[in-house]
Amino acid sequence: MITGWLPPDASSYGRDIDSVFRLILYVVGAWFILAEGLLVAFVYRYRRRAGVGARHITGETARQAAWILVPAAVVLMLDLAIDNAGAGAWREVKEEMPVSQLEVKVTAMQFAWVFTYPGPDGKFGTADDLTSAGKLHVPMGAVVRLDLSSLDVIHSFAVPNLRLRQDVVPGRTIPAWFKATRPGTYEIECTELCGEYHYRMRASLIVQTPAEYQAWAHKHWPAAKKSAQVDDRRLMAAAQ
Repeated sequence: MITGWLPPDASSYGRDIDSVFRLILYVVGAWFILAEGLLVAFVYRYRRRAGVGARHITGETARQAAWILVPAAVVLMLDLAIDNAGAGAWREVKEEMPVSQLEVKVTAMQFAWVFTYPGPDGKFGTADDLTSAGKLHVPMGAVVRLDLSSLDVIHSFAVPNLRLRQDVVPGRTIPAWFKATRPGTYEIECTELCGEYHYRMRASLIVQTPAEYQAWAHKHWPAAKKSAQVDDRRLMAAAQ
């Protein structure tokens, strides 16, 4: 049910994150319906009526205490199950970062995203670096590492279709990763209120097939086609 409310999943770990969302929705939704149903039933059953006096319940008997203790124990067990499912998704996204085939520096500023590619030499800070404002091109099926930093205030890098969100804090470089599983153009947004024009801080993630990505790379680094051919084979292998 909730899957239809979310943007189409386009990442390798999106299914695991969506499963946590569904678990939370079903558990919390079921308890909400049960609690509200009991509240309405009790309001009707124990409404004020002529000739019927109110009773003070102390809650000291085992039967009375069970109304609190049993639901509390069930809620605790369900909460632990949600925590366990969430911990697995957290480890996959935040802790167990796989070896990347592409690394991009992402710089946040009011009010734009700037992406820097290392070029065919694979090193940042050299003459073949490519800087792009507002567009992030990546190959489908490759593990992409992002090194996120901010020039001014706290921002939050978010791609709903990838189920990816990471705060970007000034003075720190924070890693993130993803592997896109379907080609297309997806919105990148800032989900942290960062100033007057926060709503304008958008960019595009352009996921291309390995062949399309290499054509784009050759266009920007025409003098490095020979070395890029090595990357062609690596990216094609990663996508399979």
